[in-house]
Amino acid sequence: MPRRSKPRRPRRDVRMDDFRCVGCRLQVSMDAPGTAHRNHCPTCLASLHVDRRIPGDRASDCRGRMEPLGMSVRPDGEWMIIHECLSCGELSANRIAGDDNALAVLRLALKPLRDTSIASRALLAL
Repeated sequence: MPRRSKPRRPRRDVRMDDFRCVGCRLQVSMDAPGTAHRNHCPTCLASLHVDRRIPGDRASDCRGRMEPLGMSVRPDGEWMIIHECLSCGELSANRIAGDDNALAVLRLALKPLRDTSIASRALLAL
């Protein structure tokens, strides 16, 4: 006799907009100070390849894991996280949020000084 499936109820403490981080597995809220479209974890800065061209469009079919490569700074002084998709290799820039882990952001900003092959690899990809 086949088993009946039980109806799934969403957990009360998790909103439908929240997501689980692919890196550290923490539950991440979509509410972020400084950005309207959060798509990275504030703790480990890992992301998923969900946007195609426009931030927040969620139109990408890849859905691969995106690892933070380094940082970039806009002319107006805003810091951006450079992510590389581990599935398709695409690079993207995401603005940092106000609740991102400051130590993780600083560690990522200093990464090219520690490993110079990262910067040359990113330049060759562009």
